[in-house]
Amino acid sequence: MAEPVVAEAAVAAEAAAPADTHPAGRGVHAVGRRVRAVRARLTPSSVRARATLAASLVVAVALGVASLAMLSLLRADLHGNAEQGAQLQAVAVAKLAADGRLTKLVPLDHGADFIQVVDADGKVIAASQNIAGLPAIKPVPPIAPVGPRGAKVPARVAVAAKGWDVGPLGVELHQQVTSVATDTPQGQVVVRAGVSLRAADAAESTTAFVLAVGCPLLLLTVGLVTWRVTGRALRPVEAIRTEVAAIGEQALHRRVPIPRGDDEITRLATTMNAMLDRLHLARQRQRQFIADASHELRSPIAVLRTQLEVALTHPDPEVRTGLVEGALQDTDRLQALAADLLLLARLDAGPVDRPTAPVDLGGIVRGTVLDRGDERCAVILDLPEEEVLVPGNRLWLTRLVTNLLDNAQRHARQTITVRVYRDADRGTGRTESVLEVHNDGQAIEPADRYRIFERFTRLDDARSRDHGGAGLGLPIALDIVQHHGGTLVVADSAHGAAFRARFPVS
Repeated sequence: MAEPVVAEAAVAAEAAAPADTHPAGRGVHAVGRRVRAVRARLTPSSVRARATLAASLVVAVALGVASLAMLSLLRADLHGNAEQGAQLQAVAVAKLAADGRLTKLVPLDHGADFIQVVDADGKVIAASQNIAGLPAIKPVPPIAPVGPRGAKVPARVAVAAKGWDVGPLGVELHQQVTSVATDTPQGQVVVRAGVSLRAADAAESTTAFVLAVGCPLLLLTVGLVTWRVTGRALRPVEAIRTEVAAIGEQALHRRVPIPRGDDEITRLATTMNAMLDRLHLARQRQRQFIADASHELRSPIAVLRTQLEVALTHPDPEVRTGLVEGALQDTDRLQALAADLLLLARLDAGPVDRPTAPVDLGGIVRGTVLDRGDERCAVILDLPEEEVLVPGNRLWLTRLVTNLLDNAQRHARQTITVRVYRDADRGTGRTESVLEVHNDGQAIEPADRYRIFERFTRLDDARSRDHGGAGLGLPIALDIVQHHGGTLVVADSAHGAAFRARFPVS
């Protein structure tokens, strides 16, 4: 009883198996892989080869279509001219027959090669001199009536669509024959006029030969020109690729060659060099940042270690207490420095999306100043009654105001003025929210207005590290403003120094 159950389970498992594990599914996938492999082998791998192949295919199709169209138009034109000449001659003879003026010998005109007139019994009653005495042309094509009866030439006209073999008549084999039927006093007769198609056949053959020889030569020329032009156009790209491949982590100073001209490849090389400039600058900033951070951390750590070692061995409890308090102060400095470094690292990484929640800039300034309490210099607030909204992050904007106030407290003599207002940008005409922090201390020289936003930069190297800070407050403030889509600059001031931050309203 167990064997049937096992067999049924095996069948069910095979039916429930995915297509790629089933034998039939594996076969289909194998065929698909082989097709893709063949297609990959047949498809050129280089842009140069693909461009040449595409241009050659397009030109080949265009030449084929144009050649067929040219041969068709040429054949239609030549056969039409021959048919028109034969029809004019046949109609002229049919008119003579209808008027009873037909003679045994019919003169040739309008480029006709022969004329033959037969009666209803198929007997030749008139002909041109070159085929006089010869039997009637056979086979006789059907004659379709054309035009109303009772016209000036009461004839029914039918034109042979294909050339006839009229070799037995002693004339050229390939003729365009036109048949015209008309009523005469002796009964109905059929007038047949033939025009040689030798010139038309020769023109068609010559044209076909020229196209058969010229089209491959033209196609080959297009392929060679496309191959050379594409190779010449892609040569700078290969030079750029080679140079970029040679630029390693330790060779970011190298740049790719910029070709002459103002085409897409030139712009690509220029953009590539600009990117390498940014990478080089970022690496230099990273190295400088690491070196400065190590220098800033080494001093408080060394002082902290010294204080703890002295406190551990000193016998006086009061001295040990003072040393421990100093160690705690250095620990606070280390903690603040570490927090600044972490914030800079987060700002360098960049936010996923720019903050969009509306925040009252005036309210942040008012709350920050109240939380700081009494300080060395008085803070004067100049805030509007209405809200000044800025799309941003409240925590980061609070840190911005704190850093600007800390910097102002270090350099102010007596007072600090903080203003928040709306202003129209003269360049774009858009309304912006503005935060200004002004102190009555020493003015900042124009040459130092950009340098103070560099990390670990101190304009006064002789000042105390305890009061001067680590030189990260203003760089953090600048990064925060830039992440909010704004600008932070040192504003012109008659007395002291002023920092102005502009934020877009929306």
